[in-house]
Amino acid sequence: MSDEQNWLTAKIIGPKKEWREYKKRVKALPSPYQEAVAGVERYLMHFGAISNPDSLNHLFGDVLDIFERAAADNTPIRDIVGDDPVEFADALIRNYQQTGYVAKEQQRLRNSIAKAEAEQAQP
Repeated sequence: MSDEQNWLTAKIIGPKKEWREYKKRVKALPSPYQEAVAGVERYLMHFGAISNPDSLNHLFGDVLDIFERAAADNTPIRDIVGDDPVEFADALIRNYQQTGYVAKEQQRLRNSIAKAEAEQAQP
């Protein structure tokens, strides 16, 4: 892997050591849980819109923690993700976006509209 690729990988997923440890933990899960984590991971990588690598690593770690606990308790996967796995993943994304760039811009938009509304309401 070139230096540029290493830098990009570290930017997206953080340091290699952490990523390898994460992947090792995923492989330790029973097969159905591995598949579920892989599916959630794929979705988050494509649609997460989380630009901060630390936030993304924490999100992956939290997802893995959930599935590790579920595997240990033999909890059915549907009990974890519910009827709609997309909503499960989207809820995770929303929780992690609340402190990032997207959340700040969303709040700026809300503030701008509220200010415009207040100005319009003045006689």
